[in-house]
Amino acid sequence: MSDTGLRDKAARLRRAYAPHEHRPLGGYLVAMGAYAGVTGALAGLVKVTGRPVPERPAPSDVVLLSIATHKLSRLLSKDAVTSPLRAPFTRYDRPIGSGEVMEQVRDSGSPTRHAIGELLSCPFCLAVWVATGLTGGLVLAPRLTRLVATALTAVAASDFLQMAYATAQQAAEGGHDDD
Repeated sequence: MSDTGLRDKAARLRRAYAPHEHRPLGGYLVAMGAYAGVTGALAGLVKVTGRPVPERPAPSDVVLLSIATHKLSRLLSKDAVTSPLRAPFTRYDRPIGSGEVMEQVRDSGSPTRHAIGELLSCPFCLAVWVATGLTGGLVLAPRLTRLVATALTAVAASDFLQMAYATAQQAAEGGHDDD
């Protein structure tokens, strides 16, 4: 099949999939291919280094990596300080509190740029990548990965404590009746 025939077929598929909305299917394919490449590279590194892969991860590691994945995904996708990483793919919209920002994906440009913008601005989407990296790190460099994951987990716990403190403070201030 010629390149033109393949492009026409892909265009028909896009229109059939989402006739009333632009969905960057080609960009999603690129993102999935990159993820497969990263995952394959991690698996190759594990094989080359001869590192043992645990038959079953320890429950404490699952909890640690879960919380660290949440925090790092949120930090990368929503934190104001990390916005320069997202800026080529997103556009600032507004602050959403607690040092986080809401951004919109840039629609102009390539489908790949759009897909990367969606990935980088969505903590749920980014979590798959972060969890894969931390899990690979747990096999390749377990002590360092646990140390980094512990720091991220401590920051996540601190975030919740800060929010609880602010909520308690607001409740206490609202509870005073000066009449």
